[in-house]
Amino acid sequence: MKLFDVAVVGATGLVGRKIIQVLEERKFPVGRLRPLATAHSIGKMIEFNGKAIPVEELKPDSFRGIELALFSAGAAVSKEYAPRAVKAGSVVIDNSSAFRMEEHVPLVVPEVNAKQISHHKGIISNPNCSTIQMVVVLKPLHDRWKIKRVVVATYQSVTGAGKRAVDQLEAELEEETDIVRKFPHPIAYNVLPQVDVFYDDGYSREELKMANETKKTMDDESIKVTATCVRVPVVGGHSESVNIEFERPFDVNEVKEVLKHAQGVCVQDDVQRSIYPMPIWAHDKDDVFVGRIRRDGTVKYGLNLWIVSDNLRKGAATNAVQIAEEWIKCQ
Repeated sequence: MKLFDVAVVGATGLVGRKIIQVLEERKFPVGRLRPLATAHSIGKMIEFNGKAIPVEELKPDSFRGIELALFSAGAAVSKEYAPRAVKAGSVVIDNSSAFRMEEHVPLVVPEVNAKQISHHKGIISNPNCSTIQMVVVLKPLHDRWKIKRVVVATYQSVTGAGKRAVDQLEAELEEETDIVRKFPHPIAYNVLPQVDVFYDDGYSREELKMANETKKTMDDESIKVTATCVRVPVVGGHSESVNIEFERPFDVNEVKEVLKHAQGVCVQDDVQRSIYPMPIWAHDKDDVFVGRIRRDGTVKYGLNLWIVSDNLRKGAATNAVQIAEEWIKCQ
């Protein structure tokens, strides 16, 4: 098997470390791994396949000889360095929002639209973590009954906001006095109806990401999506309450059967035994879990779902590595 020289940008962050873990777990054919981060991370070591690899400082010439570059260091870094990587001959898989809505950049969830990978011009984007887990469930239902409208409320863990967010939650739970805050309010014992910045219309950037990215990933501008994104005091795993309105009549049992056979989906739906998706069950797993599947009788063809996934894995790292695996198939 051909081996590929791989760079991971943001290698010391939560997602970057998870990408390296997933590359090893899935036995991705890495020839040479180059962990890249800011100068503050110089001296740190990354474990990969039994070896300790020193972290290198991200520089303009960091991508010489690199065939695949996985970015997870934020939109500003991606905008500056991803074009440099492409110019050096790398294919970039970017986990930030920098290029997602650009027309020539495929926005990919392999279970949904893997064929788009072959259309890349150097950069392939990962959707937002909340979008990824939702569209994995929506796509097989859309193919069968055509989705007209989606109303989603998210319950997003602090890992989605990075290490500083985790540190804030842990410091508040320990009742420390010197707390460096990531959020505008306490997160421990609290719920914040704010994920990312707000626009003048009252919606947050995260909410608009979900609407726009769902349409692009599923290649259907007719799907109406409205979201309310909420941060909850959970360390890992995003949850979503999703209300769907179909264009065609459906049977709930058929919905369950379709989802049971859907790639990347695990149905956990036995409410009489208190079995339904929860973040603690999704932890460190790559499946998207769905339950609480029931008809919404307030509209003609309505359905309610509860969706949970590990946001650092399927919501970020695993999806990126799956894209890389599909990219290899296109070679």
